[in-house]
Amino acid sequence: MHAKAALIVTDTKTTTSSQRSLWFAAPFVLLVLVLLLALGTWQVKRLYWKEALMTDIEQRIHAAPVPLSDIETLAASGGDIEYRTVALSGTFDHTKEQHFFATFQGQSGYYIYTPLRLSDGRTIFVNRGFVLYDMKEPAKRTAGEVSGVVSIEGLARARLAAKPSSLLPDNDRAKNIYYWKDLTAMTDSAGIEPGKVLPFFVDANDAPNPGGWPKGGVTLIDLPNNHLQYAITWYGLALALVIVAGFAYVRGVRNSRE
Repeated sequence: MHAKAALIVTDTKTTTSSQRSLWFAAPFVLLVLVLLLALGTWQVKRLYWKEALMTDIEQRIHAAPVPLSDIETLAASGGDIEYRTVALSGTFDHTKEQHFFATFQGQSGYYIYTPLRLSDGRTIFVNRGFVLYDMKEPAKRTAGEVSGVVSIEGLARARLAAKPSSLLPDNDRAKNIYYWKDLTAMTDSAGIEPGKVLPFFVDANDAPNPGGWPKGGVTLIDLPNNHLQYAITWYGLALALVIVAGFAYVRGVRNSRE
């Protein structure tokens, strides 16, 4: 009889311990659940934001080009000029072109940033397009060095305030090779007065240049959109947590009744 009583006491203690474990775990489980749901909801909001951004960019690049003065006004007011179509005209100074190291369609080479002198005496750097690595020197593509007043259509691109990543090499101004678009350095290397350079770039469209080089239309719009799969992951983890916690609770209740 003493053995039976001891067994009952032991079972009671085990059941009580199991119930306490459930109660102690409940706040932690609830906290994690709230966190997972919050992360999932945040990713859904990011998904809507990214889709709206992509739609906006798509509309911009297919819109009718606006005068350069419109882009200037927008930039001066702090507006977003990225990927807005623009029309401009001027005269290229090919002797002061700058070379931006790039890969285009699987080939290594350079984007050619050439100062375009406007009718009012100011200058804007135009990304005329891509040339192969061994065509860096203008003497190897003289046909593309158009003279006189030219008309250009392209996309406005904002300048960078600083090097976008510490992983990028420093620009090599001595060799005229840039790894990030430093407008201040390009302006200085070209010997142009800073106050006479517009504070943004233009990427020329894919209209062919004489001789075929540079190849225009090199603007790459790559906006990864993985927010849906991230949201599914967080919500899936939340569901898994609920299922595991539910099984643990049911088992604990059953143990307390046996």
